[in-house]
Amino acid sequence: MTKSLQDKVIIVTGAGRGIGREIALLCAAEGAKVVVNDPGGAADGAGSNAAPAEEVVEEIKKRGGTAVANFESVAEAIPASKIVKTATDHFGRLDGVVNNAGILRDMIFHKMSVEAFEAVIKVHLMGSFYVSHAAARIFREQESGSFVHFTSTSGLIGNFGQANYAAAKLGIVGLSKSIALDMGRFNVRSNCVSPFAWTRMIGTIPIETDAQKARVEKIKQMGPEKIAPVCAYLLGDQAKDVTGQIFGVRMNEIFLFSQNRPLRSVHRGEGWTPQSIAEHGMPALKDSFYKLDRSADIFPWDPV
Repeated sequence: MTKSLQDKVIIVTGAGRGIGREIALLCAAEGAKVVVNDPGGAADGAGSNAAPAEEVVEEIKKRGGTAVANFESVAEAIPASKIVKTATDHFGRLDGVVNNAGILRDMIFHKMSVEAFEAVIKVHLMGSFYVSHAAARIFREQESGSFVHFTSTSGLIGNFGQANYAAAKLGIVGLSKSIALDMGRFNVRSNCVSPFAWTRMIGTIPIETDAQKARVEKIKQMGPEKIAPVCAYLLGDQAKDVTGQIFGVRMNEIFLFSQNRPLRSVHRGEGWTPQSIAEHGMPALKDSFYKLDRSADIFPWDPV
């Protein structure tokens, strides 16, 4: 049986633990040479530790695969470019990038610090840009390549106490679509994945009530290994016609998410005033307003 990523070179950021680790392991099992990037910080980004990335590399090698560790942060442009350089220095090419690295600094909005907002934006949104931008020139020259970026229902739908994370994750959707539009002529693809899985970052959810405890127990059923197959597929040649999309993965379910399009419109030939908008425009649109839903409101059934 042919391996779907045979001899491709794949970068996976944040690959020392959780979802990133599982993606790196599966890509290697599918024949890819993998750059396992992870500075080894805590869930909030503090500190560093080479062990997580090194352990994943050793696991890949033990299973007969090929991998190299990289410990740079994605949150600054020059270190992020060195992740890409690691791929080309060691393996001579680059075929795919998985922008998985992330941190959390959750706080209710009026109490959130500027530093907490900026730190999360730097890792998630700017990090996805920095690594992708460094890889884009290579993809342009060889006229092939695939980006897989991680978004979240925190941005796509909404959640409490995550203004920084939600803003970053919805920004990544715009980034991915722009890459897909700009680089499609060079056979470069760009897609988003929104994962539902129990990871170290999700482990920061407070457990104070029976309802919260029940929710966390459900989430724990969703292992990070369930996210990896979709990512590996999107990196492979079988996904050559799949670009600009947003996929959700929850246990054994795969969702295709909608994207922003007009729902309905109103018009007045003579134009609008604040008063006519109040009397006519907004009442006509109101039935189509979105509620302030959270992820659990949109996915109320147990994982399959």
